[in-house]
Amino acid sequence: MANSPSSKKRARQQEKRRQHNASQRSMVRTYIKKVDVQIDSGNYDEAQAALITAKPLIDSMVNKGIFPKNKAARVKSRLNAKVKALQA
Repeated sequence: MANSPSSKKRARQQEKRRQHNASQRSMVRTYIKKVDVQIDSGNYDEAQAALITAKPLIDSMVNKGIFPKNKAARVKSRLNAKVKALQA
């Protein structure tokens, strides 16, 4: 456990950041699931709208360091491919 005042403060800050990052990560996962639900329902227009909403959020999580760049690119690519498959 932390002993010095600075290490105690660091522990408090890390816990606060961990909780905030978990909240942000959960929010983006929810938006990704919304796209998946629209894809499963087979509605192209709503799936496209959900994807347009989700993409900037995924990108912002990369800038905040919550998702790695490769993961974000992979998720966006797979979602986009699924939505395009609906149109065909």
